[in-house]
Amino acid sequence: MQRNAVRWGLLALFVDGPKYGYQLRTEFDARTGGTWALNVGQVYTTLERLARDGYVASIGGNDDGRAVYAITPQGREALAGWFTTPVTDTDRPRSELAIKLAMAAADPDVDASAVVQAQRTESMRQLHDYTRLRRRADPDGDVGWLLLLDHLIFNLEGEMRWLDHAEATVLRRRTRRAGTPLPASSGQDSEPAETAAQ
Repeated sequence: MQRNAVRWGLLALFVDGPKYGYQLRTEFDARTGGTWALNVGQVYTTLERLARDGYVASIGGNDDGRAVYAITPQGREALAGWFTTPVTDTDRPRSELAIKLAMAAADPDVDASAVVQAQRTESMRQLHDYTRLRRRADPDGDVGWLLLLDHLIFNLEGEMRWLDHAEATVLRRRTRRAGTPLPASSGQDSEPAETAAQ
């Protein structure tokens, strides 16, 4: 997960009151269902940056001697800005999968279909896991957790569709270069609607 997302996610946890580092980690894990686990070091480093930028301030320590922080007015203003600013493509992390397939497709010594199949198997496993969690989730429970599960499921469904398209595209190009007819089962019609319509 991007550092920026962690930064804003942790800052958002302060809206219901002051917190200390380990408490932030526990609440972040609870809100995200442990999907993007953070280590304590990452939490404290991010907390130091939030304090440096004036978004949180130390308000002393608790009974265990842990430093407790609270969100500042500047932090509330920045957080409000984050909530109202759409995420753009430049904010999204680089996709290792997209890079891997781009490199595999360009390398004649790599079986791109095998790369796709290995990923498809893993993505399907993850999809089953998240779907099972979603089915078991209390529909009247934590709406944030439900939305996160839906996001993960929809992303994996989209990824699997893209994997089918990537495999068909690579196969079509390699078949064209080899001068052999394209097999009927290759998924040759799996291009996105906009591309296919051109």
